[in-house]
Amino acid sequence: MRDVSDVGVDSRATAPPGEGRLEVARRFGASWWVFLVLGIAWVLFGMFVLSYRVGSLLALAIFAGVTFIMSGVAELSAASRAGSWRWFYLLAGILSVIAGVIAFIWPGITLFVLSVVLSWFLVVMGIFHVVGALMGPKRDWWWTTLLLGIAEFLLGAWAAGYPGRSLLVFVNLVGIYALIHGFSEIFGAFAIRELGRRAERVERTA
Repeated sequence: MRDVSDVGVDSRATAPPGEGRLEVARRFGASWWVFLVLGIAWVLFGMFVLSYRVGSLLALAIFAGVTFIMSGVAELSAASRAGSWRWFYLLAGILSVIAGVIAFIWPGITLFVLSVVLSWFLVVMGIFHVVGALMGPKRDWWWTTLLLGIAEFLLGAWAAGYPGRSLLVFVNLVGIYALIHGFSEIFGAFAIRELGRRAERVERTA
């Protein structure tokens, strides 16, 4: 949930004129359950992928395409709420969606090509998230973004060393990535809930 802490606290970037930071944080905190549901959905998807006995390249391409596009939509959604780092999330989201489209519409895709796309997708996204965590504002649970980025980069770098190895390897790779992403979203959901609660406490004592 790498965008939540940025947006929720630094609400000056998105707040309409005259609207206070505390009010924006309180309203944003009220939507914490949405991110919790998204995180649980990611985890369930990852568990399904890991338990699925894939026997065809088409199934793997579908899993990879869904993962890329889901990740891209999450990044683009983050861009709509981010401040000075909006371009960063936009670029990450666009790259993710492009990777998903490639996985879906390339009928003659080979395991080698798909594995290369998957591995470099993870490497690029890992770099994005590590840089965003270290260079962006340090908010609550910012370290989950760092851990997500490191995990993505390591998984991608490992996969890049074994292109086209086997369907099972890359199905597991997709599943593990989905689990990591899901747990990151879940941590972030509780972070925004606490953010909203703090804003409410400050408003009551003001």
